[in-house]
Amino acid sequence: MNKDDVCILIPTLNEGKTIEGIVREFISMGFSDILVIDGNSTDDTVKKAQNAGAKVVIQSGTGKGQAVSQAFSIIQNKYVVMIDGDGTYLSEEVNKILEPVVAGIADHVIGNRFANYQKGAFTSLNLFGNRILNKIFGFAYGIWLGDILSGYRAFNNNAIKQIELNRTGFEVETEITVECVKKDLKIVEVPITYLARVSGAATKLRPIRDGFRIASTIYLLARTHNPLFYFNLIGGLLTVSGIAVGVYVTDEWLKNITHIPLTILATLLIVTGIQMFIFAILSDLIVSMHRENMHMMRKILKEKEKQ
Repeated sequence: MNKDDVCILIPTLNEGKTIEGIVREFISMGFSDILVIDGNSTDDTVKKAQNAGAKVVIQSGTGKGQAVSQAFSIIQNKYVVMIDGDGTYLSEEVNKILEPVVAGIADHVIGNRFANYQKGAFTSLNLFGNRILNKIFGFAYGIWLGDILSGYRAFNNNAIKQIELNRTGFEVETEITVECVKKDLKIVEVPITYLARVSGAATKLRPIRDGFRIASTIYLLARTHNPLFYFNLIGGLLTVSGIAVGVYVTDEWLKNITHIPLTILATLLIVTGIQMFIFAILSDLIVSMHRENMHMMRKILKEKEKQ
């Protein structure tokens, strides 16, 4: 592997305590193309990154997702390694991350933090939340990964060209993974080390708020990939709610108490729930046909490229 073919992408926002060391470590390993895309830091992140030898681009918008999307649009390298600038990942594990894409067995590599994490790297809430989100992702997309929120990843140029990002915040890792699943890109996970944050480096993640946003992203993006999951969840909630109201109405009716509005509500909830199940089946048929057509198109394009 020619290290000049690799771009090290580091999204940053107020990472002055750690960014210089990270950049120097990559340079010492022979990586010369290091792109720091900064979200208008108010500390000395930009200055330290430039002094260490990185190219710095100030993002045009806000949020990590927008920063990654902007970076993907300007990167032309054969391979890309994305790593957070907070010092929680080991730069020396870059070859482990790159190996599957360089060998051609993966389009996208995810570093699994849960394989070896330092004490204090996760709070109990973060650990629990991450595992729940991984399970939700598995149910929604049928791909069971160990760490969909990892910030240490590698891509080949084919993946960079195909990934389309719309989310602007911390949901970007989730959207990247979803995009790879939707575009039939080969995903490989490798075990990595995850460190506790450097003392004084504040986290920008808000577990409950961001956890909810990530879960909603997984669910909303499933609409065009797994409509059975998307519509069946709505249908199930409506049907169960209708049955619950119906049980109450029936119990009251047996006591000679009539609730006409609640009876109508129970009926509407159950009927709407059943309609959602029907929508799920019809949508799944459409998505399956679309997926098959896209698969054939990719196959034809690959054959043309070989010619």
